[in-house]
Amino acid sequence: MSKTYVEALILSQSIIAKDIYSLWIKAEDLAENAKPGQFINVYTDDPSLLLPRPISICEINKEQGTLRLVYRIAGKGTKCLSRLTSGDEVTVMGPLGNGFPLISDKKAMLIGGGIGIPPMLELAKNLVDPVIVAGYRDEIFLKNELEKAGQLHISTENGLMGTRGNVMDAIAADRPEAEVIYACGPLVMLTAVKKYAKEKGITAYISLEERMACGVGACLGCVCRTVKKDAHTHVNNARVCTEGPVFVAEEVDI
Repeated sequence: MSKTYVEALILSQSIIAKDIYSLWIKAEDLAENAKPGQFINVYTDDPSLLLPRPISICEINKEQGTLRLVYRIAGKGTKCLSRLTSGDEVTVMGPLGNGFPLISDKKAMLIGGGIGIPPMLELAKNLVDPVIVAGYRDEIFLKNELEKAGQLHISTENGLMGTRGNVMDAIAADRPEAEVIYACGPLVMLTAVKKYAKEKGITAYISLEERMACGVGACLGCVCRTVKKDAHTHVNNARVCTEGPVFVAEEVDI
C-alpha cells in the first residue's frame, strides 16, 4: 500500500463539540488513495513531540483532493493540532491501515462510539442506506451528516437525545436489522458488538483503537491479541496499524 509524506494545506478548522475539532486538509495524493476506515499520521510542529498523532479519516473528497479529520483533544499533541488555522501547513503521512471492506449486497449496520463515530461517516457514504448507531457521552456531533448518509439511531449517556445508555441499549430499543456489522469505538463497546454479532450469526468488522508510535508496523507498539497464531511470527499477535485497524471480530481476542 502506498504511504506518502506530504505537507498538507489547512483549508479550515472548527470546533463542533466540546474538545472535538473538524479539520479539512488539502492532500491530493492521500485523498486519491484513501479508503473508509483508514487513518493518517499527523505531525506537530512541537520539537518535544517526536511521534505523530494517528487520526482516523472522517470524509474523503477525491475530486477536490481533500480529507476531513474529526478528532478529540486528548493531550499535548492534539492540543497543538487544534491551533492550526486556514492557510497553515502540516506534515502528514498516509493513508495507513487496511480500512473497511465494502459489502454492497448486504444490509449494513454501522456502530460508532465517541470518537469512533467519525470514520463511520465516510463508510456510510459508500454503502446503500445503512443503519447507523451512534453513541455519545453528552454533546452530539456529525448528526446532520450521518442523517443524510443512512438511518440514524442515537444513544446518549445522559438521555438528552435518543436512547438513554450506550449503543447496545439503542439497538435493543430500536431493533434495527442488518446482515453485516461495522464498528469503531472503545474496547468495551467492541467487545459487546462482537458478542452481539456472534449471537445473531452476523459477520462483524471492528476497528480497534490502540496507542501507536510509528504507524507503519515497525515498532510493534500497537499489537493486539489474535485467536490464531501469525504464520510468520508464530505468536497470537497482530499489528493494529498494518494488519488492522479493521479486523473480523472473531479473529481478535477481546
